[in-house]
Amino acid sequence: MSDLPGGYELRDGADARAAHAFLTHSYWSPGIAFETVEKALANSVCVSVLYDGAQVGMARVITDRTTFAYLADVYVLDGHGGKGLAKAMVGHLQGHAELQGLRRWMLATRDAHGLYESLGWQSLPDPSIFMQRHFPDIYS
Repeated sequence: MSDLPGGYELRDGADARAAHAFLTHSYWSPGIAFETVEKALANSVCVSVLYDGAQVGMARVITDRTTFAYLADVYVLDGHGGKGLAKAMVGHLQGHAELQGLRRWMLATRDAHGLYESLGWQSLPDPSIFMQRHFPDIYS
């Protein structure tokens, strides 16, 4: 992708071992098992960024490919941030052929609102209509 700085390569798919190495220490999935990451990636539309052949970023979309998409697990490793890598990955997924014509995209973020707003995302106008079943300690 031409929007990436030199040395970086965007590709469809993701390396489960590299993703697990990050996700198991992330604030949203501490302790997640490798098998869980592997299955999640296999059942998602994924994109990653490589640098010198190593995965330094990833994002995935959980979707029925018809009406709904949930953007998840967007990350860029320390030392590679601030280069537009996350924006490139999310932009790539938003333009992905299998993800066109969807009625709703969702995500949850604690700290990247500005990034997503720059890509057309907005806060929920009425969050009270959404509900969840949440098991925050499932990976413990």
